Amino acid sequence: MAVVSSLFRYPVKGFTPEPRSELVVQDDGRIAGDRVLAFRFADATDPEDADGLDSWPKSRGLALMDFPSLARVQLVFDADTSSVRMSEGNRVLADAALDDAGRQQLEAAITAFVERSSDARLLQRPGVLPLRLVGDGVTSRFQDRARGYVSLHGTASVEAVAAVTPAPVDSRRFRSNIVVSGVAPWAELNWSGRVRIGDVAFEVQRPIGRCAAVAANPDTGERDARLLRVLTTEFAQDEPTLGILLLPATAGGVVRVGDEVVVEAG
Repeated sequence: MAVVSSLFRYPVKGFTPEPRSELVVQDDGRIAGDRVLAFRFADATDPEDADGLDSWPKSRGLALMDFPSLARVQLVFDADTSSVRMSEGNRVLADAALDDAGRQQLEAAITAFVERSSDARLLQRPGVLPLRLVGDGVTSRFQDRARGYVSLHGTASVEAVAAVTPAPVDSRRFRSNIVVSGVAPWAELNWSGRVRIGDVAFEVQRPIGRCAAVAANPDTGERDARLLRVLTTEFAQDEPTLGILLLPATAGGVVRVGDEVVVEAG
């Protein structure tokens, strides 16, 4: 039986995941509390749609795709106090609220961290500094795609990749919202129609084409695995692909760890 083994959301775009026992799927197809903040480059624009339904590409701000060292930053967002805590190992980089003073503290802390990292040269590109922490901490508006989507992959697909990769590979590299066990390797790529997870019905949209973010070791922040090449050469993919995108078929709802996953139609 296919079941949900892990759930994640990403409060700050491009940063570390927040494991969850349940996720609230909104009617617009986004996860509540997911990508509600982002560190914006100086020359990038904020989403203009008042409802937060615009897309916000990774190229507009800090993200693992270009800054793999960010994987070393453990980030905790407390929605109740509207505050962000960033640390590296046992060292707290910043712990501040989302008021003007707190945002400035967080901006300075992450800038200083990147300046000390192997990615420091990227901050010198025109239009990058000063960084700005944007978002209200509530509206999920910093997704790569205009419709948001919920992302899903199977643990067996990741295990198949890990088996042919010298570096350690686990599900964290692929940054999905929903991770499913009890499914054969790559089986999720062939799903179509509706998928029911707990009390939420989804329409399968399309497979997920992967970017350079998957090369970053989620513990060390080093690019230690050429996973884009592994996907195309070892698994004969035309484009590096792992996981699928979903949208709620009706109203949203709650998905929980342990929920059964049922493919209802093909």
